[in-house]
Amino acid sequence: MSNQRASQIEFIALMASLMSVVALAIDALLPALDVIGIAIGTRQAVDNQLLIIMIFLGLGIGPLLFGPLSDSIGRKPSVYFGFVVFFIASIVCVYAKSLEVMVAGRILQGIGLAAPRTICIAIIRDMYSGDYMARIMSFVTVVFILVPVIAPALGKWILDHYNWEAIFYVQVVIGVIIAFWFWRRQRETLLPDRRVPFTLSVFTNGLREILRHKQTMGYTIITGFVVGSFMVYLSASQQIFSTQYGLKDEFPYIFAALAIAVGVAILLNGVLVLRLGMEKLVSTALLAFFIISLVYIGLHYTGENPSVMVLLLFFALQFFAIGFLFGNLRALAMEPVGHIAGIAAAITGLISTLMAVPISTFVGRYLAASTLPVFIGFAACSGISVIVLWYIKRKR
Repeated sequence: MSNQRASQIEFIALMASLMSVVALAIDALLPALDVIGIAIGTRQAVDNQLLIIMIFLGLGIGPLLFGPLSDSIGRKPSVYFGFVVFFIASIVCVYAKSLEVMVAGRILQGIGLAAPRTICIAIIRDMYSGDYMARIMSFVTVVFILVPVIAPALGKWILDHYNWEAIFYVQVVIGVIIAFWFWRRQRETLLPDRRVPFTLSVFTNGLREILRHKQTMGYTIITGFVVGSFMVYLSASQQIFSTQYGLKDEFPYIFAALAIAVGVAILLNGVLVLRLGMEKLVSTALLAFFIISLVYIGLHYTGENPSVMVLLLFFALQFFAIGFLFGNLRALAMEPVGHIAGIAAAITGLISTLMAVPISTFVGRYLAASTLPVFIGFAACSGISVIVLWYIKRKR
């Protein structure tokens, strides 16, 4: 029994590590956005948000390749391929001299990282289902959330002692270590007799089947709105705290504290999901997300920023609610389509990301002097999501 428990702990840690490379590639760069902006000649501070937002675009596109590929040749070879693409893209970013080249490198990084990010979900779905899948995903995510806690501080330390290019080199080294660990310790979960040939019809048939499942589509759309609203904060957090509040040195610690709020919720979710079920937790958290947004708007509708402590309180409450949504929404979307886990993870990930990127880009343009647009975006996205959730339950 102890060996089985140790094996499951290692599995959770390994899956979390595969996902953590994504968080590292995003969050470690946050303290360096203004420095990189100067180096590549960005004209407006809001343009630096693209270095965060565009990696998500790659994360949305990449699963179209790696989802079907993992269903065809197996999970492990597809992960290796993705890491190679990520390593090449990191070198492109290091030598970028313009915003266009840097954005291209970040998109390519996202495409490469889509492999470990998407396929680890497929691996978990290969081995678990139902509320137990949600439980495993919750524990995976809570380990993964430790990376946003330390990544900005790591990025700032590297920036203070070396340069912004070194942040990309450190990402590559960590990626190599995780890839080696994955190669040595994770077995292939998709046996040859369950593999599907890599053809265009795999995608079209998978898309057709996903569109038939109202539960899968509904929860995927909600995921798109939730991720889109969270990306607004993620891409603009450095600008909010460093520029609007003048807390450049304190920013990594502020970011870490808010990430802990998400982590605590995800940890609690792992305990509560087997007692209350995914649907009840999602309904409660989504409604709380909406109400908190409205309260902030009502209190600060003039656009004048509150004290930093008030802002942190509202952000912490929002992210605590979001912590109950991430893993559960994905698990609920995947539940009816477990027999095509790879392509299903790819298509649902693409749909939610293609929703999230324009949402975050649009709202982010209004954050030059006030945090109010963040909460207006939160309210709009969560309000629509509540309506979609009501529709799903009504149809059922």
